[in-house]
Amino acid sequence: MMNRATPAILWCFLFGNFVIGFGVLMIPGSLNDISHNLQISIAQAGFLITAGSVLMCLSAPVFATVLAKHDRRKLLTWVMLWYGLCHAVCLFMPGFQEILWVRVLAMIAPAIFTPQAAACMGQLASPERRGRAITFVFLGWSVASVLGMPIAAWMSEVYGWRTVFGTLSVLSFVSAAWVWWVLPTGLLPPVMSLSAWRQTFVSKPLMFTVLVTVVSSSGQFFLTAYFAPYFKQTLATSPSELSVLFGWFGACGLLGNMLLSRRVDRMGADRAVNLSLLLIAVSMVCWSLGTSLWLAVLVLTPWGLGMFATNSAQQARLIHIAPALASGSVALNTSAIYLGQAIGSAGGGWLIEHDGMNQLHWFGLAGVLFALLLSLLAARATRRDRRHASV
Repeated sequence: MMNRATPAILWCFLFGNFVIGFGVLMIPGSLNDISHNLQISIAQAGFLITAGSVLMCLSAPVFATVLAKHDRRKLLTWVMLWYGLCHAVCLFMPGFQEILWVRVLAMIAPAIFTPQAAACMGQLASPERRGRAITFVFLGWSVASVLGMPIAAWMSEVYGWRTVFGTLSVLSFVSAAWVWWVLPTGLLPPVMSLSAWRQTFVSKPLMFTVLVTVVSSSGQFFLTAYFAPYFKQTLATSPSELSVLFGWFGACGLLGNMLLSRRVDRMGADRAVNLSLLLIAVSMVCWSLGTSLWLAVLVLTPWGLGMFATNSAQQARLIHIAPALASGSVALNTSAIYLGQAIGSAGGGWLIEHDGMNQLHWFGLAGVLFALLLSLLAARATRRDRRHASV
């Protein structure tokens, strides 16, 4: 296969994933101001995360099929334009309900962009470089956690959440122009037919892998969705201190993803996932030790190193298992991420409503450890399938 994954396309998709990630992650960072400005509870404001996650979960595989025959240059350009337009409209909405509906519609964009960008890289990159290419473009999510979450937290506390939404809108329009400029026309990853979907759903390695994403994401979002109110309540953090925490967490995420990108093809995606989940579990076990700003920074470090590395390795893992089914399996994995976010944010909100703020990490730990068990089962199923295929 000819390697057509040019640096321009790689950086374009990385930036696009950054914008998508910034839009998803800015809500946890802005939760305090959204709650205060709109005069709603933290749990109610958290519904912006839950509702958007449900929409992304349900729509990602649907769009992977419905839009399969659309030129990816046009599709991904329009997706980013839609993302920017919807968030611009949010600026003029008078109340929470109106903002919620427009925000949910905006979440069509993440449901399409991230899985389709990964599927495009699976087609453009040669097999020996595929894992590195996919994890590279997924670095955009890590950069979003480094810059997006702390910037959103600081901007919302100082200038208000509408400034954050406006910034995202501008970035989305820039991404749309960049996609249109560098992506070749006629780019069409393999169409997911009903037969291909059936192969995907009956594949134990693929389904176990997707289930890992659901469970690990839900476990993490019990806590990550409510980082801002948690740290404000337990550590009385200022806007600057909250930005430091988010920035450090994101920087660790970027570092972890960069290290993974260099080694995933050599160590194997399944081992990379397991190592990342173990790092996250370490932070959750030690969570209650973060009784000061700098102790909290220390506790967050392993989690940050593993969080985005897990997602990147999962994408690469799915494509290595069945490259021909990548368009569907990666879309399902994207749905799994957002389903997990919906479950975790809803569960965390329920715990907070019942005075369980200090119990969030134990629920998160249970989810991550269960995900690790499922990951081991997924690797075992993959080895078994390959042995049968070689007979």
